[in-house]
Order: sequence, then structure tokens, then C-alpha cells
Amino acid sequence: MSPLSAQLQEIAALPADRPMTMPGAFYTSEEQFSREAATVLRRSWHCLGRADEIPAAGDFFTVQLLNEPLIVVRQADGTIAVLANVCRHRGMPLAEGRGNTNRFVCSYHAWAYDLDGALLRAARMKNAGFDPKTCHLHRHNMHLWNGFIYVNLSHEAAPFDYPALDALIANYETAEFRIAHVAEEIWNTNWKCLVENFMEGYHLSVVHPATLHGYTPTGLARKLIGGDGFTSYAANYPKEIPSRGVGAGGLTEDERLRSTLFAVFPTQVASQAASLLVSLSIFPLNAGQIRVKWTLSSYGDDLDEATISERVALWEEVNAEDREKLERMQLALGSDHAMSGPLAGEDYEGTIRDFQLWLAAQDRI
Repeated sequence: MSPLSAQLQEIAALPADRPMTMPGAFYTSEEQFSREAATVLRRSWHCLGRADEIPAAGDFFTVQLLNEPLIVVRQADGTIAVLANVCRHRGMPLAEGRGNTNRFVCSYHAWAYDLDGALLRAARMKNAGFDPKTCHLHRHNMHLWNGFIYVNLSHEAAPFDYPALDALIANYETAEFRIAHVAEEIWNTNWKCLVENFMEGYHLSVVHPATLHGYTPTGLARKLIGGDGFTSYAANYPKEIPSRGVGAGGLTEDERLRSTLFAVFPTQVASQAASLLVSLSIFPLNAGQIRVKWTLSSYGDDLDEATISERVALWEEVNAEDREKLERMQLALGSDHAMSGPLAGEDYEGTIRDFQLWLAAQDRI
């Protein structure tokens, strides 16, 4: 066990009323990142985006998760597959970006694959040992949940099973939200820093005084449920603010008057409100850099185009505010003086404690 792993176990074993942070090296060490990439990140479920990003047969987008290039594609039968974006001939990527196609053709030697990954054509192959049936593109473990697409790179993927989280967001009808905006950015921060930042209300009024404080002030943040692989909190709205959308018919008054923020560990964080759903998928690149894909979706006809544009602009500003803080913090975390410190109370940073406990449990596997 590495010194950082040992310290993680020690911090996880602290009394619940005396939580502490991990030291800066936990977020800056390339050795620590390599360990995570080979273990917890490799064997966990990662959100790649929303199913309605690829509504028609042949629609696809590509993504890189750790060292694995992936194609996320809607097949001819309407189902979604996550294929290895690696030609079975010489390892050339088959697709880039996003688009629509009826087959994937390698730009190197023109091998062609069906939408399900089956090899359709390999010109001039006379090798006696060549069998097209053995040259199918690898299909990764895929799971759909509430309109989100997840992948697990492990051959022995654990089930995707979060019944308590299902119940928490059930009334919002998350699967019925429709995509309105997709963007990707590179942030110079550690992947765990963004998970922790998004999932605590302690910073809301300080970092977002003009963008979020007015309707999700720190003082109204309340911890919700956490479990094996997820955590959540309520960013409650002041009761005097105007309605921010109607949403699904089964929502309670409390659910209409809050954003329910949840994380599916290790790399998805999301904000679910009555009429708006924002999700960030985090793709770790190294100890100090991530690619962030964020999507914004709306419920039915609750929000007109002008309002959606305003919400996109608001979230662009919110993300920019968080990014600026996290990138500055990443530089300071490399200091010898970035030592373990106390966390705030349950309602403000209890979600970070949930994340620590999960990471510690994963580190023992």
C-alpha cells in the first residue's frame, strides 16, 4: 500500500464528526493517478453522454476514456453500442468527432465495419488464416440509465445498480429530458477536484455570487442521501424567487424548490432541477488535466429557446468560475504545505466524505 493509500484509509476511518481532506499530493501525484487509472477508473462505470445525442440509426460520437478510444453509435435496430474505435487490421482509429454513417471505413486500408462492429469488407486479404468472423470490433459493457449512456472498460464489470438514487430522482422523469446543448473543454485540474467541487454547497455563495447565490445560496444547502457509488445534496431555492419551470407532474413542492445535485462515482456529476438537467462527464487525462463534456437538457416544452439560451450562458459562466478556482488550486496543491485539513459540516461538505469513503473502499479491492 502506498503512503497516499494508507492515508486515505486513515482519513476514511476518522469519526464522522471529524472529517479531514486528503493532502495535495493525492491530486498532483502522477504515481497516484496511474494507480487510479489501473484500478478504480478502469473498473467503474463512466457516463459518456445522453442517449438523445444520437437519436437516429447511424448517429455516432467518439470519445477517449483513459487509453481506450471509443465509438458510441446508434445501431440499425435502434439500440446503442459502445465499440472500440480501433481497426482490427493495424489499429487505426475508424471515426472522429460525431456524425452519421451506415458503416465505419478505415482510412488506412479501407476495412469496413457494420454499425454493430461486424467486419463487412477487407479488400485483397489473401492470408489463409484470415477469418472475418474473428475481426469484430470489441464491444464494451454499456448501460443506459435515465437517458444517460455509461461504459465500463472492465471485462468483469460490476452491475450498474443504484436503487436509492433511482428513487431520489424518480419524480423528475430524468429520462424524458431532451438535449439542448453539448460542449467539451480541457481543464487543468485533477479529476477528483471537480467531483468534490461540484458536489459541495460550501462554495456556492463565495465562488458564484452573481450567478448562483441568488437562487442556490450556501446557507440553504442540505445533504441528501449517499451510498455505495453515489452521493447527493439539495441546493435549495429561497421561496421568494420566481418559478424556474414546471417540470414533471409528480414532483413534490420540495423538489420544485431545489436543484438536486448527484454524483455517480467516479466521474459524473449532475444538477437535476424541475425543468433543467446539467451533467458533467469527466475524462481524466493525467494527474493535472481533464477533459470535461457537459450537456444541458430541458423537460418537454417548459423552456422556450430564449430561456434555454439564457441557461446555457449561465452555466457557461458558472463552469468558467469553477474552472478558474480549480486551476489555481491545482498549482497550489503541489506545495509541501498543501496538507490535510478539516472539512466543513455534513450539509456543506458531507458529500466529499461520501466520496472519500467510496475511494477508500475501492482502494481495498
